[in-house]
Amino acid sequence: MNAEAELTELVLGYGGWLQPQPMLTPQPGQYVIASPLDAPTALPEALFPAAYTSDAWLAADPLPATWQPGTRFSLRGPLGHGFHLPATARRAALVALDQSFGRLLPLIDLALEQGAAVALCGMNLPAHLPSAVEVLPLDALPELTAWADYLALDLALAGLKNLPARLGLAEGAHPEAKIEVLPRLPMPCGGLGECGICAVPIRKGWLPACTHGPVFDLMDLV
Repeated sequence: MNAEAELTELVLGYGGWLQPQPMLTPQPGQYVIASPLDAPTALPEALFPAAYTSDAWLAADPLPATWQPGTRFSLRGPLGHGFHLPATARRAALVALDQSFGRLLPLIDLALEQGAAVALCGMNLPAHLPSAVEVLPLDALPELTAWADYLALDLALAGLKNLPARLGLAEGAHPEAKIEVLPRLPMPCGGLGECGICAVPIRKGWLPACTHGPVFDLMDLV
């Protein structure tokens, strides 16, 4: 689906509000490809939702520094496979290892709505969290992994190599929780170019995140 949108407001530490026409709403972990209309040669950006209203959604940080309120875009999407929070999950952990929690924030409401306890772990914690959400430091990650029955992670692609150790998992061990990973990497073509820039290592080769992700089950990754 194609749409046009205007960046109506920047929110420090969160991202920027978009009002697409017609309404185009990616689900948590999905993305849209955004191209500024006044800069047709600029590299397109993959935008992820951090929050929703009835007629707009908040594109999660980081956004290009040149984007300001009033900037208009062409959008294409929603694209990719997002998060799949199991309906049976009762202990959800959301972990941001590198940057902001923006791309994980929509999972908070989903988890609370189904009666799950929610814990956040990482740096650059968001403000104005629901009182029911517990906040933990990164050194508590192994204990959090053992507690959760669902774990969603946002991290740089290079962080996959040491991820099992950071989670406190022994080599070759299968975690009891369902663990989904959203790597940070460029996806400028949105599945059209097969350029390979967003290739993610899996157990038997590589897969493009733009079409087979961007959210992956940890057990499918190297």
